[in-house]
Amino acid sequence: MDKLETAKSLLGRINMPLRQQSTLCCLTLLAMAHLKEDTPWAEATNEWIRIHDIISFIAEYYGVKYAENSRETFRKQAIHPFKTAALIEDNGLSTNSPNFRYRITSEFLTVICSVKDNCDSDKESDALIQFLRMHDTLSDIYASKKKMQKMPVRINNKDFTFSPGKHNQLQKAILEEFAPRFAPHSECLYVGDTIKKDMIKDVERLSSLGFEITLHDKMPDVVLYREDKNWIYFIEAVTSVGPMDPKRILEIESMTSNVTAGRIYVTAFLDFGTFKKFSGRLAWETEVWIADMPDHMIHLNGDRFLGPR
Repeated sequence: MDKLETAKSLLGRINMPLRQQSTLCCLTLLAMAHLKEDTPWAEATNEWIRIHDIISFIAEYYGVKYAENSRETFRKQAIHPFKTAALIEDNGLSTNSPNFRYRITSEFLTVICSVKDNCDSDKESDALIQFLRMHDTLSDIYASKKKMQKMPVRINNKDFTFSPGKHNQLQKAILEEFAPRFAPHSECLYVGDTIKKDMIKDVERLSSLGFEITLHDKMPDVVLYREDKNWIYFIEAVTSVGPMDPKRILEIESMTSNVTAGRIYVTAFLDFGTFKKFSGRLAWETEVWIADMPDHMIHLNGDRFLGPR
């Protein structure tokens, strides 16, 4: 059998659903194992890899070209089911981090390396038998490992969990440290997790305040509303990209042209060092909050706060 057929047979033998035995899934597995058509199965590797790298590998070595915007299809059809089945794992970073990667688990790599080249035998390898025997346990181990990394967070008096990563660490600080200090009694109308993009999205409340939201709009990372002041806080959590620069202000204003509440634009940083990297890009008439110094804010607002203390 050729590589593609053998990969499909392997996925079938570990009882993956038919949808996860598709050509896309088989090619994903081969790319993650770095197996070209003429590479022996025993030489499979499990180096960290991005979905972009998977798509590039498939195009170069198997002649099948997928558009770069098909990454979400790869996540839904191959990556997520493979993770659930303990075939692969991620490195625990935020999904929007440039260093986020996936790799084949060490247990499943042993199975892949045990596949015999040019062998149509129905006899299962010892590694495959062991993997199937341990499958439920392995799935639990990798699921628990991910669960342990999640961060508990309190939002609107309810308990949620954020995925691990600096971006969500900062969002947690915004909700639990910034809000009580500078937006007391506010409610969170929107916040996204790096995996679950719309963890909180109160569309009804946002619409009542005048928001016009389309599928193409990029919401600020956190939106808070303080009813007693009729203030809306638009907050960007910045660890690597996306401060409140003039372009971002215009984008938010275009989707909130009917909002009559007072608008407050905030860029939040984990530490002063990150703030310094972006300080030259921040728009005037905005605020800066740094999680390392939670009791203070920096106001880029001209003479509004000028005067003796």
